[in-house]
Amino acid sequence: MTKAEYTHLLKMEAHRLGFDFVGIAKAEYMDEEARRLEAWLKNGMQGRMSYMENHFDKRVDPTLLVPGAKSVLSLMYNYFPEEGQSDEDAPKIAKYAYGEDYHFVIKRKLKTLLQFIQEKIGEVDGRCFVDSAPVLERDWAKRAGTGWVGKNTLLIHPKQGSYFFLAELIIDLELEYDGPIKDYCGTCRRCIDACPTEAIADDGYWVDGSKCISYFTIELKEAIPEDYQGKFENWAFGCDICQEVCPWNRFAKAHQEPAFDPHPDLLGMTKGDWEEITEEVFREVFRHSAVKRTKYKGLKRNIDFLKGF
Repeated sequence: MTKAEYTHLLKMEAHRLGFDFVGIAKAEYMDEEARRLEAWLKNGMQGRMSYMENHFDKRVDPTLLVPGAKSVLSLMYNYFPEEGQSDEDAPKIAKYAYGEDYHFVIKRKLKTLLQFIQEKIGEVDGRCFVDSAPVLERDWAKRAGTGWVGKNTLLIHPKQGSYFFLAELIIDLELEYDGPIKDYCGTCRRCIDACPTEAIADDGYWVDGSKCISYFTIELKEAIPEDYQGKFENWAFGCDICQEVCPWNRFAKAHQEPAFDPHPDLLGMTKGDWEEITEEVFREVFRHSAVKRTKYKGLKRNIDFLKGF
């Protein structure tokens, strides 16, 4: 088989597994991205996320993750829900956390894809990555042409917006490579103007992670600074503001992944239900959700912060 045939075979199988878009980039050192990441870290944009400072070399060189790496497959999996939370006054959680934890759902699919490659092509070495290793996923997606990195620093696909999980498969097989696409943000600054904590730089393309609502409600383990009281617009876990205002998300389509459907009780929870949530209810509703990451204590802290306590 030729490189073109291998590439077509891989992409067809990825689509069969449910991935909406697939692009492939050459596995090589990321010089420009390395300089940008270094500047971001030097400016303290990582806040208390000290893990962002670890494994710098691996983040910018895929051959340190997979010796002999030739190709980086960048895959996108839709998570946009058909329905949202019904009570507009209730504390909100980011849409990506409605269903089963994406790390597990997508990792299973990636492993199936890698196994398929090894069965159809032969001895191919590779590793699967889903937002849990030192991989610059948005930069690889940009290089692979599955979208452009918008002013809110999220990957945006021109046909379906930004409600996607990103995943990577780094393999030592040479394939046909895709190239970057045009940036279509233009003069739009809706995400910049809508961010209540001013986490996005005034000219975009740069997010101060230490000011992001997602950082405060998920990553920060100690008390949320009082300076941000009244600025969270009711977000208790994560934040979708910069996606909700993005014009490109008018093209978002409901996902077809049953694992991402919410617990039957979740979307109907009222403001009172959230404020009075017990540990037992937390365990039941978020049994398989990424919300478990903040634990019951963390979610209660966030809800109390929204109430002004």
